[in-house]
Amino acid sequence: MSYAPTTLLRLVDEGLPKNGTGVLAATKRDGRWIETSPAQFTAAAEHLAMGLRALGVRRGDRVALHSENSAEWLIADQATLSLGAVNVPIYCTQPADQIRYILENSQAVVYIVSTAALHAGVAEALPQIGSLKAVVGIRGAFAPGVTAWSDVIARGAEAANAEPGVYAAERAKAEPEDLATLIYTSGTTGTPKGVMLTHWNLASNVLSSLERMPWDIEGDRGKKILSYLPLSHVFERMLSYLYVHVGYPVWFIEHIEEMMADLQTVRPVHFSSVPRLLEKVNAAIHAKPAQLSGAQKAVMTWGLGLADRFDVEKSLGGLDKVRYALADALVFKKIRALFGGNLKAITSGGAALGREVMNFMNAVGIFCGQGYGLSETSPVIAVYSPGGLRAGSVGTPISGVEVRTAEDGEILVRGPNVMKGYFDAPEATAEVMTEDGWFRTGDVGHLDAAGYLFITDRKKELLKLSTGKYVAPQPIEGRLAASRFIEQAVVIGNSRQFATALLVVDVAALRVEFAARGTPLGDGEVLDQPGVRELIAAEVQAVNAALPHWEQVKKFSLVRRPWSIETGELTPTMKIKRRVVQERHADEIQSMYV
Repeated sequence: MSYAPTTLLRLVDEGLPKNGTGVLAATKRDGRWIETSPAQFTAAAEHLAMGLRALGVRRGDRVALHSENSAEWLIADQATLSLGAVNVPIYCTQPADQIRYILENSQAVVYIVSTAALHAGVAEALPQIGSLKAVVGIRGAFAPGVTAWSDVIARGAEAANAEPGVYAAERAKAEPEDLATLIYTSGTTGTPKGVMLTHWNLASNVLSSLERMPWDIEGDRGKKILSYLPLSHVFERMLSYLYVHVGYPVWFIEHIEEMMADLQTVRPVHFSSVPRLLEKVNAAIHAKPAQLSGAQKAVMTWGLGLADRFDVEKSLGGLDKVRYALADALVFKKIRALFGGNLKAITSGGAALGREVMNFMNAVGIFCGQGYGLSETSPVIAVYSPGGLRAGSVGTPISGVEVRTAEDGEILVRGPNVMKGYFDAPEATAEVMTEDGWFRTGDVGHLDAAGYLFITDRKKELLKLSTGKYVAPQPIEGRLAASRFIEQAVVIGNSRQFATALLVVDVAALRVEFAARGTPLGDGEVLDQPGVRELIAAEVQAVNAALPHWEQVKKFSLVRRPWSIETGELTPTMKIKRRVVQERHADEIQSMYV
């Protein structure tokens, strides 16, 4: 289906009348939910826009937004776009040097920051950024030189009353090809680059993605959406426009650790996720039988085993249909209740979703599929179809988006979702665009005969063994991390004779497992306790059994602390910085090749 180019402002305007819940967004803050109605949202967006205008923001200017997910995030975005300015989102987990770089490179004129803690990390650098005209604090004037959000809103309300036609006139100037945002890439391979996305880049992605929504938009209207992925990430950002456009209220959680409890409160119909969270939830559910006894334990174990054998590509029939109906009544219904009881679907992105998790979630009655895309493609390139899941596939290309593969297997994309380029970086832009207008994704994969897209690996991350064989590390890492006992995995092998792996274990899962075996682990370092390495070796061997011999992990080393954003091994989007990991674990790696 083709769509007439439109703007994000129009998508929002079209969606507001569809929301009959009285809540456009709810923000959990300091343990309590703060609801924002559609009327409050539109008034705040107008007043903030006029307040920003009074601070000197004009069409084409960049406004940096450094905040947790909240109604204020949506309001700031809407206000910025209404002025014809450009939203520059910053991750809450971004290190100070990258924040300074983003502010300087984007030439931001206003820096909106939510809390004193986020501001503190970059406070000393702010006076040195010549383009900045103002710093606005969402939670107040918490430091010298910071103007309180409420004061900007109040000033804007006065300006709106004094000049009643200005706001509407500014909004009316918006065009589909206007620049809407600069999204800075994660920087796994170097300095972040500002991806230039227009209104139509993102709006086209909203409209095409809407065709694939796996729940009844009309029938479930009035139910809620739960959001935990950062709005600074283009995937959740695009989905936020989609949710508002179809009239669904979005509930923003405060802490990921409270998500299971928040699911009980919000009782959402949908949420988006990264695979790792689903893997952890899957592991926690599989640990439930160890907490039960007698008939309850037997029934739960039977039901989980049945779900583990489910295959999304095969239809149920005969006796299997009866078994799954019984399991649904006795086991699966209880699992769905853990998610609030209303959950129809989970959309996974950001990394490969393991076959085991996909099959399990669909078996228990929650539709779970994955998609694929990049910041440069606004982001969705391909995504599941509600009636066409294929394990290992990221689905089929969405409407208006063309996909083909180059001779070396690299996935190329063309469509209205492809960025205008990298900000102030024409050479970097030229490197990723072909002469005939296709975007080079840097990913390797293939389309099957039915049009399903399969991602093999990142082109630059393929490992070439000293034997000449190539190893794609990401699928192997995904299978390893699918184990409930393995938290993170990095496969090594470039210019080596065989593949090895660095593994971070899930300590909590190991403790549950050994307790269930009747041999609980002691209080000391888990990695040094009897049986742990043998258990992990069995998990590695299970993965190896499905791999050709040259891809098999011959040796592994257990890492004593998880990799994190704070310690520098992960990007703000939770991608592993391979070079950093390998440098920091050089001794362990070398010991595996002695």
